[in-house]
Amino acid sequence: MLSLNTPIESISKLQKPQIAALKKLGLLNVQDLLLHFPYRYLDFSQVKQIKDLKPDEPASIKVTIKSISSRFSFRGRMSLAEAVVSDDTGSIKIIWFNQPYLAKSLSPGEEIFLAGTPEYYNFKLQLTNPIYEKASDFPIHTSRLVPIYHLKDGIYPKTFRNLVAEALPLVDELAETLPKDILENQKLPNLSDTVRYSHFPNGQIQVETARKRLAFEEIFINQLLAQKHKIEIAKRKSFAIKFDDNLIKTFIASLPFVLTAEQKKSTWQILQDLEKSTPMNRLLEGDVGSGKTLVALIAALQCAADGYQVALLAPTEILAHQHFETARKYLFGSKFKVGLLSNNYSVVDGEEIKKTTLSKLIAEGMPGIYIGTHALLQKNIKFKKLALVIIDEQHRFGVEQRSNLMNLKGKVPHLLSLSATPIPRTLQLAYYGELDISQIKEKPLGRKPITTKLVENQNRPKAYKFIGDQVKLGRQIFVVTPLIEESDKTGLKSAKKEQENLQKLFPELKIGLLHGKMKGADKEAIMAEFLANRVQILVATSVVEVGVDVPNASVMVIEGAERFGLAQLHQFRGRVGRAEHQSFCFLFSDNQNPETTARLQAFTKTGDGFALAELDLKQRGFGELYGASQSGWNFKYFNPSYIALIQPARQEAIKILQIDFNLNNYPILKEKIKDKVIHFE
Repeated sequence: MLSLNTPIESISKLQKPQIAALKKLGLLNVQDLLLHFPYRYLDFSQVKQIKDLKPDEPASIKVTIKSISSRFSFRGRMSLAEAVVSDDTGSIKIIWFNQPYLAKSLSPGEEIFLAGTPEYYNFKLQLTNPIYEKASDFPIHTSRLVPIYHLKDGIYPKTFRNLVAEALPLVDELAETLPKDILENQKLPNLSDTVRYSHFPNGQIQVETARKRLAFEEIFINQLLAQKHKIEIAKRKSFAIKFDDNLIKTFIASLPFVLTAEQKKSTWQILQDLEKSTPMNRLLEGDVGSGKTLVALIAALQCAADGYQVALLAPTEILAHQHFETARKYLFGSKFKVGLLSNNYSVVDGEEIKKTTLSKLIAEGMPGIYIGTHALLQKNIKFKKLALVIIDEQHRFGVEQRSNLMNLKGKVPHLLSLSATPIPRTLQLAYYGELDISQIKEKPLGRKPITTKLVENQNRPKAYKFIGDQVKLGRQIFVVTPLIEESDKTGLKSAKKEQENLQKLFPELKIGLLHGKMKGADKEAIMAEFLANRVQILVATSVVEVGVDVPNASVMVIEGAERFGLAQLHQFRGRVGRAEHQSFCFLFSDNQNPETTARLQAFTKTGDGFALAELDLKQRGFGELYGASQSGWNFKYFNPSYIALIQPARQEAIKILQIDFNLNNYPILKEKIKDKVIHFE
């Protein structure tokens, strides 16, 4: 007899390839089978009589087999099974290709269900390769919403549905994961009904009911973990950094520009957090070019001037070097150190030193701002007085890597995460449940809106002439392509191929190439050439998406623009328009799909990253912007249609933690969050 704990390999009907395929999916026992939910359904719920069948309309029919046989096609290259089936209203011909065994497994006089889409052949309706099963009171593969699962090679959809149907009587033995009062408060089905509704629903209402329950549970567990983490962080002690009014005012007055109102507001929020003895845990979210780095630098200045250490982590060597130069530029003459540590550099205040020397300075507690890549996270780097950790584009760092800095004995540093990826306000609670959030939407004064155009193929020559004219004015050009190498499958332009094409068009110019597979030193070299205007056009992959700052660049060309989400396109566009020059963004796309064209046209009409994020959410769902790597949570069922569930899930999580912080009375919930890790520690 089956039980929830019956191992997959103990199910007698399964063969070794099928067992291997199921294990690849992580399905090790019967309970795992039941909790492996469909991702969509085929709608064969319309059970019709033969006389009512219409071409191209999916349907199911309950029929009796009049005749069935197998034969080879007229060319002898394909075997097929042919049948004629009937009901009280008529008959229809059935063809199954490469399934001759059906002539033996199905017999005349047998009653079966068939599901498929009728089509005309020789002026008569027939069904080709329909799904079939013997008639019963509980059809699995026909006459209903038929579940479709993510499966591996070796396990067929019908086989998997049969397994789930066999295990379905065990659903009442599943341990409920959500407390009863939450189910009642939120009007959600229990887990047993959720599993039934998911696999074999009696209509779309049951599908939606089950999905809502699964989405709620997912976001609730996320919020439970986030709020628990927030409370735990608040209990720990950090360094209370006294606000030095004169220091900050003098620094801001020395800048060659005026801070925007939102920069000032965010700076004040962060400085207030730093004064507290509880650790700051704040996300500074700003549109491209909004000046997040400077705000972070002011916080770093306050800490370093007070005798503490600051670690600023950047995802790439290019960006780390850029932050280092920015810090040196604005903090020149300060009484503390400004250091840079990456795989290729070990620099303090502009002078190269040995990595061991820099490590020793850090270990001795030398006050300063230490900027680096993953190299700053190495185990041999021991901070003695680390008061503030700033993580630029934090999702690009591994959880364990960041934990090395944050999980220090004694006092823990304040944490400031920076993100240039605007996320709609409605989703921030889902992803950043334990973070306080500051936003900068304004652009610095003097920045001109970037003119953005979708360029039709016939207008490419005009665009190239315009690029040539910009170079003659002394400006520089970015060209972004989706791939490094040519792809026969997609036909997308590669960076290397595009570099060759542009070199032919502009033989007098130097065309550079930048992509993620290059060594760090080579990336640095090409960026130095580009910054010095010794390279006029830089062809790159998405490595330029975040942070690269070349004020002299005035044109961004994006090849294969349809391959990117609006948010990512906005990141690319943000590489230009960073100085007083009028800048331009040209989108090139060979995709003529009306929806794609409408999406790209919408992008050309707005420069607001937050508005684009909302639009991207509506058009593409989470897509590239809201994937697991950036969200810090792997959502399988929660999607934009369930945004209204965020707030109630958050409230239910807080309520439980107020009563039972350690979840001793909720062992299942305790187990569920045990191995989960929040990505913002």
